[in-house]
Amino acid sequence: MPVVVTTGDEEGGEDMGEQREHWGSRLGFVMAAVGSAVGLGNMWRFSYLAAESGGAAFVVLYIGMTALVALPIMLAEFTLGRGARQSPVLALAHYGGPAWKPLGWLFVAAGFLILAYYSVIAGWTVRYALLGLRDGFAGDASARFAAISTGLTAIVFHAAFMAVTVSVVAGGVRSGIERTNLVLMPMLFVILIGLAIYASQLDGAALGYAYYLRPRFDELASFSVLSQAAGQAFFSLSLGMGAMLTYASYLDRHEHLPNASLQIAGADFLVAFIAGLAVFPLIFAHGLETAVGESTVGALFITLPTAFEKMGLAGRLVGTLFFAALVVGALTSAIALLEQVVATAMDVFKWPRRSSAIGLGVIIFLMGVPAALDLDVLGKMDQLAGNVFLVIGSLALAIFVGWRMQDPIGEVAIGAPGVRWFFLWRSLLRFVAPPVLIVVLYYSFRALVSGDG
Repeated sequence: MPVVVTTGDEEGGEDMGEQREHWGSRLGFVMAAVGSAVGLGNMWRFSYLAAESGGAAFVVLYIGMTALVALPIMLAEFTLGRGARQSPVLALAHYGGPAWKPLGWLFVAAGFLILAYYSVIAGWTVRYALLGLRDGFAGDASARFAAISTGLTAIVFHAAFMAVTVSVVAGGVRSGIERTNLVLMPMLFVILIGLAIYASQLDGAALGYAYYLRPRFDELASFSVLSQAAGQAFFSLSLGMGAMLTYASYLDRHEHLPNASLQIAGADFLVAFIAGLAVFPLIFAHGLETAVGESTVGALFITLPTAFEKMGLAGRLVGTLFFAALVVGALTSAIALLEQVVATAMDVFKWPRRSSAIGLGVIIFLMGVPAALDLDVLGKMDQLAGNVFLVIGSLALAIFVGWRMQDPIGEVAIGAPGVRWFFLWRSLLRFVAPPVLIVVLYYSFRALVSGDG
């Protein structure tokens, strides 16, 4: 039986009659959720995996895994958040009892860990954008990355990025998070579309497109590629860590959750796909394709700046815009990660928003310092949080809503009276998502143990 929570709102889980913050508009929620989903993984990891894992075949698998696994889990997070109107720990307790609180704390731990190292990488993007604006990208790209990625410079920009993130979250849902995303997300789309149009005019564009999307449909039968596509689908959509659940807790009771899920997933895919249309023509136009397979980080922070240098004055402008887009994507994702942690502190411990944002932001900054001093530490944090915590969180969510939560269909159907496929949604949570996520978890553990990835 679900836990009965005494509230001041007969339709929600607001504690002791307190008025929970709400989004100012439906567009604001969608832009914020898209901002949570869109991040550094969209801007490079999707296109890199597509190029290395079957091209068009990977894109087909990604879309399939999004429909069969990621979208059902996103809708499950939205259903829990809107229904309970609480952050993850109390939302899970509301529907499943105290025994499910540890899953909520796993989400909080994932948010702490991911933001700690993610902010370090985001600091690199800020530094590169400023370098492009001031000096361009001339010089030894490898030496530049070595100087920027670790040490005092990395710590300083990590701190600066966290400070901006904290200031936005401290401003609240409407004045801080919603207002910021309403400005930044359209800006991101405009920059990416402009870069993709410019890249399409380069001499090497056709070769870049061919490398990015050449169809290798034999990869469709590969469990490894299937695992990568599924992993990218829910990593990209910020699933399994409670961020979407937290954003949904600020929704109006009658929001149409299926439509919102489809819009967010579609926008997330568009950003990732368009980024690839910009990146690979730039790389191939300057004969740098042999450097792509060396590492994801190397291609992003070494190969691309080398391409920008070869473009001369135009490269300075294009490179600055590209890294500015990375900064935007990183910031909107970081805001969602911190908001999930801050909302939990507010709901569970009744801490004020501003104090929670500052105090927890400082702790997360300190947790990220080791990652700013050693790339190996950063890599291990990424593998543990991104490849294990999020998979376990997504798997547990699918099981909870699919099997434990009473009448999830009745809850999700509120505000969506014309939808007739909710039984299919719950069936996907019960019978499709768990085995797929178990396969992903197997490959993730294998990569973690072997040190790959």
